[in-house]
Amino acid sequence: MTVSGAAAVPRVEIVTVGDELLSGQSIDTNAAWLGRRLGELGFDVVRRATVGDRAEDIRAAVGGAAARADVVLVTGGLGPTPDDITKDVVAAHCGFPLVIDEALLEELRERFRKRGYTELPASNRRQAEVPAGARVLRNPRGTAPGLVLELDGSTVILLPGVPRELKGLMDPQVVTYLEQRFGSRLAPVRHRLIRTTGIAESALADRIARAIGADDIAPVALAFLPDLTGVDLRLTVRGVADRVEAEAHLDRVAHLLAPAVEPYRYTTDDEDVAAVVGRLLRAQSLTLAVAESCTGGLVTKRLTDHAGASDYVVGGVIAYANDVKVAELDVDSELLESEGAVSEEVARAMASGVARRFGADAGLSVTGIAGPGGGTPAKPVGTVWHAVALSGSVTAVREHFPGDREEIRTRAAQAALAHLWARLRRGSHANEPLRGAGD
Repeated sequence: MTVSGAAAVPRVEIVTVGDELLSGQSIDTNAAWLGRRLGELGFDVVRRATVGDRAEDIRAAVGGAAARADVVLVTGGLGPTPDDITKDVVAAHCGFPLVIDEALLEELRERFRKRGYTELPASNRRQAEVPAGARVLRNPRGTAPGLVLELDGSTVILLPGVPRELKGLMDPQVVTYLEQRFGSRLAPVRHRLIRTTGIAESALADRIARAIGADDIAPVALAFLPDLTGVDLRLTVRGVADRVEAEAHLDRVAHLLAPAVEPYRYTTDDEDVAAVVGRLLRAQSLTLAVAESCTGGLVTKRLTDHAGASDYVVGGVIAYANDVKVAELDVDSELLESEGAVSEEVARAMASGVARRFGADAGLSVTGIAGPGGGTPAKPVGTVWHAVALSGSVTAVREHFPGDREEIRTRAAQAALAHLWARLRRGSHANEPLRGAGD
């Protein structure tokens, strides 16, 4: 069944409160998490705002949101300290006087008795004050309760800003309340992610546009999500209540996209290419050794971030200095002198050398100029070579990546892993491997 009438879908606005969010001292992860969670439930998240701990700003943000949306979710400012003013401001704005919730007060006293306090601190007593008529949501992970204020045209929900407390209140208490209140109007949103690497966003968009038209994928929406490691395609279907029907729509569009994206698609799950490489190594009973210069261990870190990496990663060498390349990887010193450390020949020698050094089935190498200095007209900053030694053959690819030092190193690590993924996927005698993640 498809829900008709976009206006029928309840609209939500999110307001996060805290000076620390505006100053950058804390990252606002709550808004992103709430957006995803509410979308999964079938709400239309239409706006997000962040304000500091100032009464006039909180009042304006919450009041404006309540005038526009069916639900306003407010996080932060419910603690016991003087700067925690969200509850007071919102209650006054909505016309709800604060009263003591005796049951909540006793729960707070008991909580502090268990922690060795003989009396409840006066500052925490404030947390037992709730807007008259509000629904009180007990906080299993903290002292600040959640509060639901039902207005004539909107529902305002106040939640603590501590992420673990917010999540503990959302599931199941807030979710249950929202589903009971708006269940018949919800339009569930389902996503599928197709992760690609080795192709720029514009080039991928062109390939897809040549293969299918916008009308071919309806009612599925397609979004391009580029970053330093590649381009994700997010497929979204909204308003299809039946999960089987929704998945059928996603399957159909994924099938239509396959010819355009298949050379670059490494997963349809929310996982790193390093995890996919590890799965292929394990499936083929292969071991890997890594030699890194400009990436300084980043490739190895990404591989070993995944549990069970010891099944296939046997070791590695960070060979920044040429002497280490010679001593540990058996790279010919005359080759380094004649071709330079950032060259096809040295990348190949590093990949072969590290595989021999550790007795691994495969060797992966990266060497490049991450900057900001060290570049030349022939080898500018951003020049990177990566190589894979596997099954008796060595392939090497030259890249030139834009960006600062961190961006170049991130792109280089991704490109090396994508190269190895292509070799493992296509076999040891594949044509030229995928190029890296740079535009």
